[in-house]
Amino acid sequence: MRTLKSAKAFGRVFSQGKRGRASLVRVTALPVPSEDGSVAFVCAKRLGNAVFRNRAKRVLREAARSCGLPLSGYDIILFATPKTAASHPQDIAKDLAQALFKAQVRMDHEG
Repeated sequence: MRTLKSAKAFGRVFSQGKRGRASLVRVTALPVPSEDGSVAFVCAKRLGNAVFRNRAKRVLREAARSCGLPLSGYDIILFATPKTAASHPQDIAKDLAQALFKAQVRMDHEG
């Protein structure tokens, strides 16, 4: 899975991207001109200790895989919520699809 790593790319997606929200995940997505898409997983320190944050990101990664992320043509940032770590990846995948729809991400361009 290709992930966003540079601060410049992350900042560009965060400032220019469209947002979508569901109860288990928040999404910011930005269309990119290249066919390559990438994903970033974020869990704020205010949500809990390192064990909690790592579990939340692990569950987000599994949900992203089941939804077919990364999508070609999109850079996507997934944000954990307080409920993310205690949820099953299948439940998060349903909410993720809903949040991607709200962010106007077209799922038919899977990569």
